[in-house]
Amino acid sequence: MTVETLGNRLKVARAEHGLSQEQLAGLVGVTRQTISAIETGLYCPSALLAFRLARQLEKRVDELFFLKGETP
Repeated sequence: MTVETLGNRLKVARAEHGLSQEQLAGLVGVTRQTISAIETGLYCPSALLAFRLARQLEKRVDELFFLKGETP
């Protein structure tokens, strides 16, 4: 059985725009801790938040987020 998790390229995209976690959080209406948790894979964003992040970072959602397969 394969277990899939959500991977992301949020930190790279954020750096490309010269934004801190705090700045990006303010732009999309969440806390810095939420951005940190997404970047480290501890939190899976809602579809709405994923789209807000993608729009703010001028990326498609599938450029920021992807499925990672894990085989136990």
